[in-house]
Amino acid sequence: MKSNSHIPLPTRRQLLVDAGASALVLAAAGVAPAGAQTLVADHRLTIAPVSLEIAPGHVIQTIGYSGSVPGPLLRLREGRPVTIAVTNASPNPELVHWHGLAIPSNVDGAMEEGTPMIMPGRSASYTFTPRPAGTRWYHSHAMAGKDLTQSLYSGQYGFLYVEPSSEPGRYDQEIFIAMHHWEPSFVSMQDIRKGPPPDNGLEVAYKSASFNGKAFGHGEPVRVRQGQRVLFRLLNASATDDVMVALAGHRFTVVAMDGNAVPSPQTVSTLMLAPAERIDAMVEMDNPGIWAFGSTKDQERASGMGIVVEYAGATGDPVWTAPPMTKWDYLIFGSQSSTFAPAPEPDRTFRLLTQKIPGGRGGFNRWTINGKSWPDSDPLMVEKGIRCRLVFQNDSGDMHPMHLHRHTFEIVRFAGKPTSGIVKDVVNVPGRQTVEVDFVADNPGPSLLHCHMQEHQDFGFMMLVNYA
Repeated sequence: MKSNSHIPLPTRRQLLVDAGASALVLAAAGVAPAGAQTLVADHRLTIAPVSLEIAPGHVIQTIGYSGSVPGPLLRLREGRPVTIAVTNASPNPELVHWHGLAIPSNVDGAMEEGTPMIMPGRSASYTFTPRPAGTRWYHSHAMAGKDLTQSLYSGQYGFLYVEPSSEPGRYDQEIFIAMHHWEPSFVSMQDIRKGPPPDNGLEVAYKSASFNGKAFGHGEPVRVRQGQRVLFRLLNASATDDVMVALAGHRFTVVAMDGNAVPSPQTVSTLMLAPAERIDAMVEMDNPGIWAFGSTKDQERASGMGIVVEYAGATGDPVWTAPPMTKWDYLIFGSQSSTFAPAPEPDRTFRLLTQKIPGGRGGFNRWTINGKSWPDSDPLMVEKGIRCRLVFQNDSGDMHPMHLHRHTFEIVRFAGKPTSGIVKDVVNVPGRQTVEVDFVADNPGPSLLHCHMQEHQDFGFMMLVNYA
C-alpha cells in the first residue's frame, strides 16, 4: 500500500469550501450528495431544529435528528451493508459520526479524517458495512468552541445498535436510555468554590438534565413485571460530564461496556459512565414497587437526570434509596486470576502526556498532547497489522474519556494495575493517573484520537493516528 503519511489532510476551512463548491468532493469520499428526495437509503435522518419539552412548560430549543431527542434508534445487522441518508435542515454545516464502528475514514463522520461536511440545505448518504456488533451510537462531530448550542451540547445523538448474526435473547425486555445535560453555560470555578488555582479557565455547568429527552418524573415510565430480566443499554450522551446512576431497590449485572462483552460480568449497585461510554446491564425485577432510576447526586436527579421504573399493579410515588458508596472500578470486569493472561508485548508504544494550559479567569483552558495542541499535534504513525500501545499519562486534575475512532482497544494497565480482556472504544483516564491500552492497526486510514469532553477536544485535545 502506498504511504500517504506525507500528504496533508484537508483543513476544516478547506472542507467547508470544497463541500459548498463541488459535489465531487463528496463523491470522491464515498459520501454521496443529492437532494433530499433523490437519495436511495435504508434509513433517513434529518438534522433540524427541535423544541424539546423535557417537563411541562420547560422547553429547550435545540437541534436534533428527525424531530426527536434522542434520534431514532437505528438497528443494523453486522456485516450487512447499509446506506443512511442525512439531510441537513439546520443553519450550520454538520456531519454525523458513527461512534464505535470499524468503517472507512471517509464515511466515519469526522472532518479531521476527511469526511466532508454537509452544508445547510444539502443532503448526503453514508454507505458502510456495520461492525462490530453491539451498542454503538451516532452523534454530531462538529466543533462547538464557545457556542454552547452546537455539537454535543445540542440534541444531536442517538443509539445505533448492531445486531450480531445470532442474538441469544436472554432477557425479557430491552430498554435503551440516553442521558444528557441541558442548558449549559460557562462558569468560573473561582466564583463558585475555593480552587482550583486562580488561573484556571472557564468550565461548563448545566441547569437541567434528562433520560431519553425527559426530566425525571415526566414522560412515560419504564414499565416492568415481577420476574422479568430487563437489559438496560445505557449511554452517556453528555457533552462534558460523568454520570453515576443507581436503580433504587435493585442491582445491575454488567455484561458489556461500549458494546463489547466483558470477561467477568459483575453485579454492582451503581454504574459510572463518562461522556460517550455505554454500559449494557441486566436487572432482575424482583422487588415490586415504583422506583427511581437516576443520578446518585440528589441535585442532579432533581434537575432531571432520571426516570421512573414502575412494576405492573404498583401505585404511589417513586421511591429513592441511596446506594452504598462505592468507587467505580473497570478492573473487576476484566479477566480474573484463573483466566488472566498478560497482554502480549506491543510492536510500538506511544507515550502521550496530556496537560492543561490554564486560560485564566474569563478565558478558556487549552489542552496539549506531548506539548502540542490540535491542529499542530504530531500524528502517530502506524503500520497495518501491528499491535500498538497507547500510554495516556494525565498530568491534570481533570478526567479524560479518551476515544479512538474506527478501532477498539483493550485496557492492559489502569492506574498501575494490570488487566486484560476489557475491550472498549472510550476509556476514562483519572486525574494524575496513567492508563495503557492496546489496539491492532487493522483499519487503514486517518483515525482521530481525542478526549470526548466537548470543551477539551474543541480547545486542542485531539490528534490523528495515520497509517504508513
